[in-house]
Amino acid sequence: MSPNRQLRLAARPEGEVKASDFELVDMKTPEPDENEFVVEITHISIDPAMRGWMSAARSYIPPVEVGEVMRAFTVGRVVESRNPEFAVGDFVHGIFGVQEHAVSDGTDVYKVDIAAGRSPASYLGILGLTGLTAYFGLLDVGRVQAGDTVLISGAAGAVGTAVGQIAKIKGARAVDIAGGHEKCRMLVDDLGFDAALDYRGDDLRGKLREHTPDYVDVFFDNVGGGILNEGLVRLARGARVVICGAVSQYSQVGDFVGPSNYLALLISRASMTGFIAFDYADRYPEALTELSSWLAAGELCSVDDTVPGDIEMLPEMLARLFAGQNTGKLVLELGP
Repeated sequence: MSPNRQLRLAARPEGEVKASDFELVDMKTPEPDENEFVVEITHISIDPAMRGWMSAARSYIPPVEVGEVMRAFTVGRVVESRNPEFAVGDFVHGIFGVQEHAVSDGTDVYKVDIAAGRSPASYLGILGLTGLTAYFGLLDVGRVQAGDTVLISGAAGAVGTAVGQIAKIKGARAVDIAGGHEKCRMLVDDLGFDAALDYRGDDLRGKLREHTPDYVDVFFDNVGGGILNEGLVRLARGARVVICGAVSQYSQVGDFVGPSNYLALLISRASMTGFIAFDYADRYPEALTELSSWLAAGELCSVDDTVPGDIEMLPEMLARLFAGQNTGKLVLELGP
């Protein structure tokens, strides 16, 4: 086997992530002990949450420590095994981090069925934490009902594209906020959403009034900041605001820009709830079964943005993510 290259956190970023925040380290490829196996990592998930994991601030999960391999959800191929449950050639999903090889005893790892015709990227996206986040955020936290109007910010991203599709499956209207004409066109023409508003264009507030004449029953926010403020003033009575993320704020130096329009919650008798998909871990099989059935029926599609390269590209990929240059799930594909 080739040497195992790892990308480790070298410094806690200040503002935007830089290449100097990481260190590339060559290590010996691990060898499996009894009941262990070695995984050659083929696909790495690029997620907004990575920026938070690099920070020492209090969060829902311990930070990546300086000197540790950068945390990441991954898919890889078993290349050596002493575990009877995992054979050479099996593809598996796990949090192996930004490196080329990893060793596992099978704990918190599950097999993925590449032979079914699904791409490895789909198991990091619609059949991974992305799809689970959309599923539980919209159905359990947002309590979407047929006939609801669902407003989604960051709608052309990984979670946003999944939320809009699930909203349509459940008989709701999907009104989306995204950046750029082409993304908005894709959301309406390719995914069947009811309206897509370009926040980079003029008069977002006026467009929101036009496309939500009966106001918004569920606001699924991935962005925070000014876009969260604009959405709050369109809440229907009893609306549910789902706080999934705040991608506009993760690289903010200084204080976050919070919701100055929070009194809209009082006026509308609305709720605002943050959530983490990890809290629903005991129900992952239920959600993955339903997501898989929607995929098989053609009601749901996997929107993937897979980029070939190597682990040294992680800072570049994160910059692409936070600049909004991806559509759907951004994945780094390693190797030939």
